[in-house]
Amino acid sequence: MGNIRENLKIYFSKADMALWALVAAATVYSLLLISDMQRAGSYNYLLTQSIALVIGVMIAVLISLVDYNFIVKKWWFFAGVGFALAAMVFLFGVQVKGTDDTAWIKLPGGFSFQPSEFIKICFIITFTKHLCFLEELDRIKTFTGVMSLLVHVGVPIVLIHMQGDDGAVLIFLIIAVVMSFLAGVQARYFIVLGAGIAAGLPLLWSFFLNDEHRNRIMALFDLDGNALTNYGWQQYQSKVSIASGQVTGAGLYNGSRVEYGIVPEQENDFIFSVAGEEFGYVGCIILLAILVAIVIRILINGKNAYDRKGSYICYGVFAMIASQTIINIGMVLGLVPVIGITLPFFSAGGSSVMSMMVSIGLIQSVMYNQERDMDKAKIRIGSQSRKKI
Repeated sequence: MGNIRENLKIYFSKADMALWALVAAATVYSLLLISDMQRAGSYNYLLTQSIALVIGVMIAVLISLVDYNFIVKKWWFFAGVGFALAAMVFLFGVQVKGTDDTAWIKLPGGFSFQPSEFIKICFIITFTKHLCFLEELDRIKTFTGVMSLLVHVGVPIVLIHMQGDDGAVLIFLIIAVVMSFLAGVQARYFIVLGAGIAAGLPLLWSFFLNDEHRNRIMALFDLDGNALTNYGWQQYQSKVSIASGQVTGAGLYNGSRVEYGIVPEQENDFIFSVAGEEFGYVGCIILLAILVAIVIRILINGKNAYDRKGSYICYGVFAMIASQTIINIGMVLGLVPVIGITLPFFSAGGSSVMSMMVSIGLIQSVMYNQERDMDKAKIRIGSQSRKKI
């Protein structure tokens, strides 16, 4: 017992316990919302979410104990895992209820998982290694160096796009842009990239987007209300549910719209509408405050990390969680088209919550192990000094 207490004491002193507390708050809030919306159906989302959370937290703690330098050093392993997960989708991919892509893998017992959620983690690790490699060669700001980064992100983007999961494609692009920008890639490259994307929008609209994608976008601008009966129905009902909650909401297990499942897919992509109806404006602000606090904490950890590898890992996770939060809330409020982006830590779904916990484990690895890395650096510097003498 003494050893256990001592180990826990050491862990609590080194890990970012404030971040763990914020994640715990998001988890508790999420479970309340999921238990609330279970009234609308027979499937036990709460059980699935709880199992995924337990497994995810266990993996996160184990990852936090592993030196992030070792993780980045084994980038080739994570690259292989990412490719294997993508290949599994092409071989065994299926479409699950409430989605329009074939980016899921069926598991025994009626469960399924979405490989792209875990490919994001692999990508953050390999992209971190790529940025550090270019820095070592002093090529982070060169044209060839930037083009190599573009090829790097292009690989998962093409593979995920071929599976039909264009929401994940957008997240990969945002992660790469944020990590590259914070690594020091010059602004002119992003301006050229933005201009190229803008110039290619007509081609994107005509040849890469299908009819459903185009209809979802047009529904945002449908002023006569015809889209409310089809592609705009989900977002319209979501806004009605949030508005019905007013300031303090109907109360837990009291919202009639949640009970009858008026908002399609309210358990995952549109769970923010459940918070709005049951807890009102106050509940929505609390939910957003928790997520904002999490991403700010991660960004601070990135800024305070001992080395660039630690910083890049934090920046990648920051970009992933922040972008998914912004896009998901935009979807629910009808500001952006529905593209299948979950709300981090809150949406029901084992793949989503486990990937979030794994990403938090990476952040904790940076914080937990950086003191050890600082000590190693001091020993190395001291040894070099003695040799000079």
